[in-house]
Amino acid sequence: MFRDADENTAPLSGKLKSPMLDLAFVRDNLSLLEEKLRQRGMDPAEALKDFREIDTQRRQAITQMETLKAERNRASEDIGRLMKSGPDGAARVEQIKEQTKALREKSQELERAAEEQDARLRQILTNIPNVPHASVPVGSGAEGNVEVRRWGSPPKLDFTAKPHWELGEQLGVLDMERATKLTGARFAVYWDLGAKLERALANFMLDLHTREHGYTEVLPPYLVNSDSMYGTGQLPKFAADLFRVPHGDPSGKNDLWLIPTAEVPVTNLYRGETLAAARLPVCLTAYTPCFRSEAGSYGKDVRGIIRQHQFQKVELVKFAHPERSYEELERLTANAEMVLQKLGLHYRVMALCTGDMGFSSSKTYDIEVWLPGQQVFREISSCSNFESFQARRANIRFKPEGKGKSEFVHTLNGSALAVGRTWLAVLENYQQADGSVIIPEVLRPYMGAERITPKKF
Repeated sequence: MFRDADENTAPLSGKLKSPMLDLAFVRDNLSLLEEKLRQRGMDPAEALKDFREIDTQRRQAITQMETLKAERNRASEDIGRLMKSGPDGAARVEQIKEQTKALREKSQELERAAEEQDARLRQILTNIPNVPHASVPVGSGAEGNVEVRRWGSPPKLDFTAKPHWELGEQLGVLDMERATKLTGARFAVYWDLGAKLERALANFMLDLHTREHGYTEVLPPYLVNSDSMYGTGQLPKFAADLFRVPHGDPSGKNDLWLIPTAEVPVTNLYRGETLAAARLPVCLTAYTPCFRSEAGSYGKDVRGIIRQHQFQKVELVKFAHPERSYEELERLTANAEMVLQKLGLHYRVMALCTGDMGFSSSKTYDIEVWLPGQQVFREISSCSNFESFQARRANIRFKPEGKGKSEFVHTLNGSALAVGRTWLAVLENYQQADGSVIIPEVLRPYMGAERITPKKF
């Protein structure tokens, strides 16, 4: 059973996990939470269900349990006193024992009731999204997002720009047809300098973030267990968006998932641990493949490599002091922007509104890169502060200096960047009239080439 305080304690059953939002916060700020849910486009009555009634029943059961416990303690003291009084107290002892047995049975009944209400409350809290920060613009969808800034300008092309799927095929560096033969739709094969460009971008990003921005590189597993998926908020709500791996288990009770982003394994590195305050912020970066089923997105972005079942990303993850997490969000976003600046790619930064933010986020900036072949801005990075939302689930704490009680850290993460989308942005922005693509200067040491020209395989 979880406590009403800001603590992560195991439930009576030992099976249920910590909710994303603190019970006491929800109880004490129910009106505020209802308003925030409406801002996210949700129905508070549906999201909160019978929270108040269940919470009241749970608290009543716990109060009655404590009362019965006190009665049992007094009865034990009476038995001890009567045992010393000699034969005359024996009959009374047996009577009190019967009463104690009844009290114990009633306590067990109340405990089961409290466990049941505990589980119902956790189910409600688990499915409530994070509370948007006060600075987040209120809106119902993408149209409510607010542009914060722009950098650079679109390339001046004196010819009609082509989209990356045409460029990639004509250059012989992107092969969607063979990928479909190998696996299915929404996979890609990269050839020659196309493959090398993908690798060059990843190495460039990792070098930039470790050498200039002070992140520590980590290479995590690409398969994680359900606890890890739960810790960062993918489970149980978004199971349909994930790939579960049977790994030869005929019972189907496997516990491994392909990661949808490096955020999952990297954030969970410190699951169940307490960090020293002096270590904060902990800044990590990782390059991994990412696997997403893209459930519910069929028919969207079917051309090219905008929306794939497998793609690669360089991810930034921070564990920050709660008082400084929003400063760290600005730094993390700036770190991601630096990649595009060094590549010379025009982009804009959007503050997502309440109706367009992710489930676990308290505030999110999307970085959108300009794609001349499609004449649109496309998201290339999403940088978020989750505050204590994930840390509460994963029980990641820090020990404040001079205080005895530990607190939850704030977790942040952002793509810096999605490598495939950066790849296609380079193709579209650096395309030439003769069909070739100029390689950005910062990538040439990694590529050993200055230009991609047509070649067939």
